[in-house]
Amino acid sequence: MREVCVNRGGQAGTIDDALVRRLHDELDAAEADTRCRVLLITSEPGVFSTGMDLVDAARTPGPQESGGRFFDLLRRFTRTPLVVAAVVDGRVAGGGVGLLAACDLVLATPRSTFALPEALWGLLPCCVLPFLIRRTGFQRAYAMALTTRPLGTAEAAACGLVDEVADDPAKAVRRLVFRAGKLDGATVGDLKRYAGALWAITDDTRRLAVEELDRLMALPRVRDRLTAYAAHGRYPWES
Repeated sequence: MREVCVNRGGQAGTIDDALVRRLHDELDAAEADTRCRVLLITSEPGVFSTGMDLVDAARTPGPQESGGRFFDLLRRFTRTPLVVAAVVDGRVAGGGVGLLAACDLVLATPRSTFALPEALWGLLPCCVLPFLIRRTGFQRAYAMALTTRPLGTAEAAACGLVDEVADDPAKAVRRLVFRAGKLDGATVGDLKRYAGALWAITDDTRRLAVEELDRLMALPRVRDRLTAYAAHGRYPWES
């Protein structure tokens, strides 16, 4: 097993190009290790990921190339011959939900919460929805995006976003690694390839997601909200 912590150094798991590159690097290293069967994504307690780096987004008025790179990372999760698992102990928002949706298995503590707040900024979870719909079904993913209401762990488990609620995540991880160790990597890869053919996330899906994200990010109302947050720490619902 190879483990990577997404919110080290007090970064709250903000999804930026540096984190995307680091996760790609960890995948490269895990795939190169013939003994490794599991890439485990963890966080420090309290917050798993707060999603997009809004301050960086405010400084980037042009096309959001980072959106395409993030989409490619999620798609790689669904194709690698590794079992990609995540342990959540706390709050997950926005793109962090996308990371989970693309994982093979998600373990979460009872106190965890899961939300898509993008609509409050005038945005949509463009790169997240294709993977979330695949995991939870259309209506639950749509309702999460529409209402922006956080789900508790029990709700997330009921809709399939969480696979196991674990008071003791370490124990659950040990069980996972034990079971995964009995599988050939080729078999995991075959399963992902076949499942991907049944529910295809294609290059056209990627193009649609990135183009819509670029369109929304260029809207004046969105730019104003991001600028107000970056300059004054003011959230849209506080104006």
